[in-house]
Amino acid sequence: MSEQEISEEETLHVAHLARLGLSGAEVKSFSKQLSAILQHAKDIATLDLDDVVPTKHAISLMNVMREDTVGDSLDRDEVLASAPEAQSGMFVVPKILGES
Repeated sequence: MSEQEISEEETLHVAHLARLGLSGAEVKSFSKQLSAILQHAKDIATLDLDDVVPTKHAISLMNVMREDTVGDSLDRDEVLASAPEAQSGMFVVPKILGES
């Protein structure tokens, strides 16, 4: 067993903490998978990243947004006329979330 391998007992402990019930086959499978993940993390930790500039994204991203321009809007009375119910220039909707 290498120093990064996870034992079945450790896998069962993690499963218990996560409130997961695992079968014997799952314990064996997850032990191998967790060991591989830890080995990968160890491999990454050994990389020399001193000259690597931190980035948020691997490629440059730019939001593509339309220009905010003022335009014609719908006539309020016309819109309210098509609503099932309106009162005092507003839509009437069912009360929700226990409002009285």
